[in-house]
Amino acid sequence: MTRKRDAALHPSRAGCAVLRAVAQLRPSKKMPRLPAVILIVPVMLLALVKPASAHPQCLDFKPPFKPPWHLEFCNQYEQFGCCDQGTDNMIAERYWDIIEQLEAAGHELCTDMLKEIMCQECSPYAAHLYDAEDPYTPVREIPGICFDYCSEFHSKCRHVLKYLTVNQLLLYAAERDVTTFCSMVDLPDQDYCYPTVLKSSDLNSNLGQVVEDPRGCLQLCLTEVANNLRNPVLMLHSGDDTHRMFIAEQMGFVWVYLHDGSRLEQPFLDMSGEVLTTPWLGDERGFLGMAFHPKYRDNGRFFIYYSIQVSSELEKIRISEMKVSAYDMNVADPYSERLILEIEEPAANHNGGQLLFGIDGYLYIFTGDGGKAGDPFGKYGNAQNKSALLGKVLRIDVDGSDPSGMPYRIPPDNPFLRDPGARPEVFAYGVRNMWRCSVDRGDPVSGYGRGRIFCGDVGQNRYEEIDIIIKGGNYGWRAKEGFECYDMKLCQNSSLNDILPIFAYSHHVGKSVTGGYVYRGCESPNLNGLYIFGDFMSGRIMALEEDRTTGNWKERSVCMGDTQTCSFPGLINQHHKFIISFAEDEAGELYFLATSYPSAMSAFGTVFKFMDPSRRAPPGKCKQKPLPVKVRGKKFPFVPKELTVLGTNEKPTRPPPRKFKLPTKPPVRSSQIKPTMTAAGNSTTGTAVKVKPKSSDKDTKKKNMLKPWKKDKMLNKKKASTQAKKNTLKQKSKKTTVSVKDKVNPKTNQTATETLNTSNAHNGLKDNKIHTKRKIHQRKAAQKQSGPKMTIKESTKEYPAFVNKTKTNFNVRSNRTLTRQLKVKSKQT
Repeated sequence: MTRKRDAALHPSRAGCAVLRAVAQLRPSKKMPRLPAVILIVPVMLLALVKPASAHPQCLDFKPPFKPPWHLEFCNQYEQFGCCDQGTDNMIAERYWDIIEQLEAAGHELCTDMLKEIMCQECSPYAAHLYDAEDPYTPVREIPGICFDYCSEFHSKCRHVLKYLTVNQLLLYAAERDVTTFCSMVDLPDQDYCYPTVLKSSDLNSNLGQVVEDPRGCLQLCLTEVANNLRNPVLMLHSGDDTHRMFIAEQMGFVWVYLHDGSRLEQPFLDMSGEVLTTPWLGDERGFLGMAFHPKYRDNGRFFIYYSIQVSSELEKIRISEMKVSAYDMNVADPYSERLILEIEEPAANHNGGQLLFGIDGYLYIFTGDGGKAGDPFGKYGNAQNKSALLGKVLRIDVDGSDPSGMPYRIPPDNPFLRDPGARPEVFAYGVRNMWRCSVDRGDPVSGYGRGRIFCGDVGQNRYEEIDIIIKGGNYGWRAKEGFECYDMKLCQNSSLNDILPIFAYSHHVGKSVTGGYVYRGCESPNLNGLYIFGDFMSGRIMALEEDRTTGNWKERSVCMGDTQTCSFPGLINQHHKFIISFAEDEAGELYFLATSYPSAMSAFGTVFKFMDPSRRAPPGKCKQKPLPVKVRGKKFPFVPKELTVLGTNEKPTRPPPRKFKLPTKPPVRSSQIKPTMTAAGNSTTGTAVKVKPKSSDKDTKKKNMLKPWKKDKMLNKKKASTQAKKNTLKQKSKKTTVSVKDKVNPKTNQTATETLNTSNAHNGLKDNKIHTKRKIHQRKAAQKQSGPKMTIKESTKEYPAFVNKTKTNFNVRSNRTLTRQLKVKSKQT
């Protein structure tokens, strides 16, 4: 029963061939009523009730949005919906085309109800109204309308239905009775039928906001960007308007990914011969950091941070400068490495690894405390010792060299420049092992927050924390871990004066924080201002939201959306557990890198991109125009591997919308056709169709501007004036009937409109403009051969509103109708 009802609403769905055949039947006086009732009753039964969901969705299987400008036609959805100005204009064109056909046919226009039904394409709940939550099911041609509203529509406007759909079963049901028809177009879930969907406070109270589950967890979805990576530790862009992404593997390879998702065959950088790393699970050594110079587009300079081993015993971290090749923009010059800084590492863990440029143009270097447990080096540990470079945030100027021979300069405003007990490179201290830091781009409109540096600092035994780095700040380690004391003696020292984290979480949630980014992208407006980060060990993704009035940060849990929430093509609602790093592309969109097996030699790493399923940016707003990239070698196209919610290779079955083109000339209406004069000089209604191209008679123009039915009424009065004229017309009309029957042949491809009055010759569609002249010439030639003919009203054509479908056998049915009309008119005459 469900399949039959669905087939009635989705004509192209599999399994509805029987219903299509039944739809071809026409009601007849001879047809018995009982079998028809037996056939219709199963269709009337409703499908199983689907659970209600607050997830909005559009007919292109993407989230709704706020249009950038005012909508002229469907303006009730200009604050939030599924239509931009282009779609709104297309709906308006279809609407006025239907109104023109209704006016020409003399039907009730039903303007308000027709507009309301057509504008449901713009509703943020269009997917529910058109049964399009599942992209594999063809979209309904008529939105789901509630029974009461449907009853009113059926009583007043059912003649409009043939302009909205070519579904014969729907049209047949509409002619039978209101109950059958309204049961078919109703929705099983009454929360979403129109207009009830507008009145539901539960649905509309949080419309367009990030969907939350019952626990208050923000439901986001993902897309797969890259795969088969060996512990991808970072991804970054070069800031040169090419929108390339550079993904680094822990073992020392850096790969180039183009804007189209393809990867270049040759790596941008291969440091695998220099980098110290092992296949051990969780080994923290390797290629750890990289940063492009702010003027990379001009100077081709970038900086790297990696682990090395000297004489098979001593381990160090090395910060170097390199340059891009002069011959290939996608390959680094392997001989261009220039040493910037080396720091000895007393242990294999806590190696830091972040490099980034601040908005001040200086290079920031984030080092670990040296390893082991509890920072046991020296009286206070490396982190609290300002004369050590470990456990610090360093800031240097790489655009010059120092007179003392250092390959960099010390910025003049570094906080400890004049402290004899501190290294001048130190910008902040008291950090344990900051793993992944980022610079806030600032709000795209106000610029609020621009330049802030966020870091995730990995804890020891109890807490993980998120910090905002400020000049000269002490972040408490090893005196404190998170908000709590770790070393009681240091913690109670009044001179500690440490900066508390903006957020900390216990090891019941996760055991190794991975710092993230403040989202400032374009595609997901709801996420703007959220700091999104994760945990390496638990695989949990979290977010922080700032209260600008108090400066406090509130935790917002992030969950992967359920199946229905992420039911968009290409979306994923699961990811690998071990979250290694977060990333931001050149447009500000947010990603994270994760693996299912954290070994530097195992190719299980994947890059995921965040996507908010509740709201998107308006179509076209976020399009990028990257500069061309000259590729010398091969490219490997991206092949997704992750299991998407809807299947990797599936495509929605949404048919393309009909395209309407407004005519360049005003349409020719029946009221503009001049009545033909007989030999006696009197006007006739149904005889000769000889059209005069020009006329200066004002009275004739006035008559032509009348509605077709008013004009016919006036002409009928004149037609009944004399009995002699009627007899003459009767003889002529009989001849005309014979000639028209000869011309209207169902087996030929000649259209019935060749013998029609030009009252409906122009129907507003794009092909009529091309054929108008041809039809006029054909009509004149026919008139010369057969003499005067009757003026016949063109049978109303059907124009489906939402889908492109070929109207098979239309000419045959039209020709039969024309023949009947000719016979009836000739008898009346």
